[in-house]
Amino acid sequence: MYDLLWLIPFLPFLVAVILIAFGSRMPKTASGGIGAGGTGISAIITILIGINFLSSPPEGYSFTQALWSWIEVANLTPAITLHLDALSLVMMFVITFVGFFILLYSTEYMIRDESYARFFTYMNLFIGSMLILVLGDNLVLLLLGWEGVGLCSYLLIGFWYKKPENGYAARKAFVVTRVGDVAMLIGIFMLFMHTGTIQIQAILDIAPRIWMPDSTIPITASLLLLGGAVGKSAQLPLQVWLPDAMAGPTPTSALIHAATMVTAGVYLIARMYAVFELAPAVMTIVAIIGVVTALIAGFSALTQTDFKRVLAYSTISQIGYMFLALGVGAFAGAMFHFMTHAFFKALLFLGAGAIIHALHDEQNIFRMGGIRKDMPLIFWTFLIGSASLAAIPLVTSGFYSKELILWKSFSSGLGSTWFYILGVLGAFITAIYTFRMVFLVFYGEKKTDVSHLPGMRITVPLIVLAFFSTVAGFIELPHTIGDFTLFSNFMASVLPAVTVLDYSLGTEFLLQVIATLSVALGVYIAYSLYIKKPSTVDTLIASPPRKAVYTFWSSGWGFDWLYDRVFVQPIIFVSRINKSDFIDSFYNAIAFGTEVLHRIFTKTQTGKVRWYAMAIVFGAILVITLAVFL
Repeated sequence: MYDLLWLIPFLPFLVAVILIAFGSRMPKTASGGIGAGGTGISAIITILIGINFLSSPPEGYSFTQALWSWIEVANLTPAITLHLDALSLVMMFVITFVGFFILLYSTEYMIRDESYARFFTYMNLFIGSMLILVLGDNLVLLLLGWEGVGLCSYLLIGFWYKKPENGYAARKAFVVTRVGDVAMLIGIFMLFMHTGTIQIQAILDIAPRIWMPDSTIPITASLLLLGGAVGKSAQLPLQVWLPDAMAGPTPTSALIHAATMVTAGVYLIARMYAVFELAPAVMTIVAIIGVVTALIAGFSALTQTDFKRVLAYSTISQIGYMFLALGVGAFAGAMFHFMTHAFFKALLFLGAGAIIHALHDEQNIFRMGGIRKDMPLIFWTFLIGSASLAAIPLVTSGFYSKELILWKSFSSGLGSTWFYILGVLGAFITAIYTFRMVFLVFYGEKKTDVSHLPGMRITVPLIVLAFFSTVAGFIELPHTIGDFTLFSNFMASVLPAVTVLDYSLGTEFLLQVIATLSVALGVYIAYSLYIKKPSTVDTLIASPPRKAVYTFWSSGWGFDWLYDRVFVQPIIFVSRINKSDFIDSFYNAIAFGTEVLHRIFTKTQTGKVRWYAMAIVFGAILVITLAVFL
């Protein structure tokens, strides 16, 4: 069964090639069926391999499949080789399983789009690139998938390229993530230079033997890799591209924000854990970036009026929790939240897309309202996803994964009370903005009529994702509720266990109660502000100081304004000054001289024999004269 591993990334690429060649001549039903079917087969193979991995794991709990040699330059010999272990299996399952249901949803959602086949081409290229990223056994192959994901995100965000703002959003995402990618590339060079290999497993084995903790090389290398991670995962200070990425179709947002691109940075840090563990200071930086990003994005989500931008800031915030877990050494906890987040965030984006379609493409949540009776299935599935995002206790997967992160942020040797307090504050804010969204969209006065109800290809993915958004968390229960650690035990074969300080069961229970009360308080505040007394919100932001804070949060804390003045405008200014590039002048001079000589030499090619004969005679006289006198 393991020998079929290569088919998993191959099938999405094959589908993309077929659609590139024949998609424009296919009926939409055929291109949609092929577009979703390839990833569906990959998901089935992934599940079968996963069952085999659980029932009879390979030796060393990993399997490597060498396909062919890629590059051979001196001692640099990266190959097209796939590496399967517990970490890549979890990633692969989420990418193919959630990706398939997003594509199935898209077959109906995108049916009226004139570029139907092109959409599925890009989506399959995206999924294939992400699979290469998580299965690559060396950093060069990982980088190939990493950049492939970046390219496809550009194509998908700017899918409706006829609108200039969509093209701008695509370019912004591409450029901002390239900033982190340059840092990551330098980090890869550094690791190769000092370890002599780009094989990921070899680096993980060599690093602890050749470097001491807190030494310069692992600190520098981990900081550079962190640069790539914060770019792809939209963490501070490179988070500005993600809200604008909402310019793409809603299924694109679900794929980018749930199962693929934004989690690539989380995967990179988890995969390279041995390098980061040698740099405890960098681990602390990772945790700080995560918790601060979670708070900043949460406050921004509180003020958004665009449905999809609320979810975008929510994604930034939830990835922040994953970074917090990575920073305190809870690698398995980060991956657990990655998995549950993929289910409920894909559910929320797809639910939002169904609502937007049904409300005549209206995206302002203040122009919605009162649709829960008109769209009952959408309401209940969206409510399940929202409850999981807000971490409603006991009955949602998001509760168990977020509770694990909060507990580890307090009890880990790298954790602190402040990490826990700020994490709980983030959970409180999440509950407010999540149920603010629910109450404004589904309750109150109806402001826009529902034009139609979605079909089976939209509702079935919502039901499946709602199911997993509920039950996926039960594979990892805290000590106070059964102490069932199936997920952590599974990940123990590839990721180190977190070092936990000695705290009593009562302490853990007390912290869970505090976190639960914060969520309950957040839901109550949202109910009070948007159902019970909606006028209170206008009163709260009526004064100029509070209005200024509200606007500041709504603008994403002014990061776009800052970057525009510090980076964008100076570059544009210099470009205008240097629009007639002086460096180009040098090469233009060479071209001009070549052109002049060409014109001179063309005069010698007249086609008149007497001129050729005279030139020969003159040349012969010149040669004889030189021979005599020299």
